[in-house]
Amino acid sequence: MCRNLFCAFLLSVICVVNLSAQSQTLRVDYIFSGTDKASEISLDEMSRFDGWAGRKVNLKGVPVRGNGQILMTDAQSGDTLYRQAFSTLFQEWQTTEEATKVRKSFENVFLLPMPQTPAKVKVEIYDFYGNVCASLRHDVDPKDILIRKIVPVPAEHKYLLQSGLPEEKIDVAIVAEGYTKEEMDIFYADAQKAMDALFRHEPFGKYKDAFNIVAVALESEESGVSVPGAGEWKNTALKAHFNTFYMDRYLTTLRLKNMHDKLCGVPYEHIVILANTDTYGGGGIFNSYTLTTAHHPSFEPVVVHEFGHSFAGLADEYYYDDMYVQYYYPHTEPWEQNITTLKDFDSKWKDMLDAGQAQLLEGAGYQSKGVYRPAPDCRMHTNKADCFCPVCQRAISRIIEFYISQKN
Repeated sequence: MCRNLFCAFLLSVICVVNLSAQSQTLRVDYIFSGTDKASEISLDEMSRFDGWAGRKVNLKGVPVRGNGQILMTDAQSGDTLYRQAFSTLFQEWQTTEEATKVRKSFENVFLLPMPQTPAKVKVEIYDFYGNVCASLRHDVDPKDILIRKIVPVPAEHKYLLQSGLPEEKIDVAIVAEGYTKEEMDIFYADAQKAMDALFRHEPFGKYKDAFNIVAVALESEESGVSVPGAGEWKNTALKAHFNTFYMDRYLTTLRLKNMHDKLCGVPYEHIVILANTDTYGGGGIFNSYTLTTAHHPSFEPVVVHEFGHSFAGLADEYYYDDMYVQYYYPHTEPWEQNITTLKDFDSKWKDMLDAGQAQLLEGAGYQSKGVYRPAPDCRMHTNKADCFCPVCQRAISRIIEFYISQKN
């Protein structure tokens, strides 16, 4: 028995060494493709560059399930080296009418700590019921000559908040989109407003010292962003555009490889993109990016709302009576912490309900029936709310603590 314990200890030490000596990032690019009924994941390219701005604690787990996960394990021992949860635009697109008519592909980029010895990577995505609907496994050999070595040339940037070293803090890049060289002073002012709005909301204000915020001044050839519905296409740094999935207000960028190319050399884990326009719109994808318009009157509450999606994986708490796509089902508990179908309410805010700190109100997750939210109003419900509700505040706190507290 003692011998077995020693072997297990030795293997754990080997796996720790696999990452502890590393000071590089492994970037893995994938193509997610399919239709409304079919999903496929393909490896596009791997690259590496010096520095690692990601977390160095709690590498083996995730705070929430997400709509997909990427897992890296040690090839010799099988021990988990790193795990990350995420969501994708591809999975959202699969719910659209267009997905019933054509097969499309979407770029996805993940940043992993570069292993020192051979490792294995598995990436998988889930359907509405939480079942794996697509999976890909591949090897990562740090000696592989086809892992491209990148020498970063950092874009112009300025720290708005620097609480410590990148490897010790949660690093958020606020990125310019649709700002010309002559408009960079406007961008820096907008980035300051976004940061200030974020830290006015609890629990972000309480944890301000856990964050580094850097404003990245990517220059665009033209001012503003593309609005295909109005026939406007502009040459901007990140190629963002409205009318995503033919929805007027849905503002996204599909060029994720381009985005990560331009950010390489600036330490970041989370991305907030500010679009230089006064047209209302935006979007937030969990562990991918937030994108919102900087000059609409609702800019400040919207950027905080969208960061609730991209950083904390919170669900929208509003709903439509005529919603034509059903995202949540009675026999499946949503992974998002601020909504429930009551399938497993004990894992959500039942304890806060019993203590009188929250409620159970029907109507959330775009659906008027069968999905419940915890408060009459919240930053995840309307732009008029003053704050996140207590349930969302606890969920955000748990995410922050996951990034900064040593647990495994």
